[in-house]
Amino acid sequence: QVRLGESGGGLVPAGGSLRLSCARSGPTFGTYAVGWFRQAPGKEREFVAGIRWSGNYTLYSDSVKGRFTISRDNAKNMVYLQMGSLKPEDTAQYYCASTPRERATISDSRWYDTWGRGTHVTVSS
Repeated sequence: QVRLGESGGGLVPAGGSLRLSCARSGPTFGTYAVGWFRQAPGKEREFVAGIRWSGNYTLYSDSVKGRFTISRDNAKNMVYLQMGSLKPEDTAQYYCASTPRERATISDSRWYDTWGRGTHVTVSS
């Protein structure tokens, strides 16, 4: 059974940077992609970035493109989200999630079946 755990959240001033980590444990097979999602108070969960477990394919939401970078280390079973030029509107609970489905739409949370508990990011203005 795949398990995910996020870390790295915290308080950062606007314009600052933060790196989130997602530790994946469990079988090494069966993961097609890992995504980062976030949910701010009173708002729906939204896609942030996603990466396939093999190959170089990555996808970003328009709101973070050019500011955030998703990467993975297969040997360490880790996925990272490097966040830069942070804005107060980036404040949210950030979750990583994984999907085993090869035809998954990476930006659609409904394809993901394993979720971490999240890590909170607060960007002060």
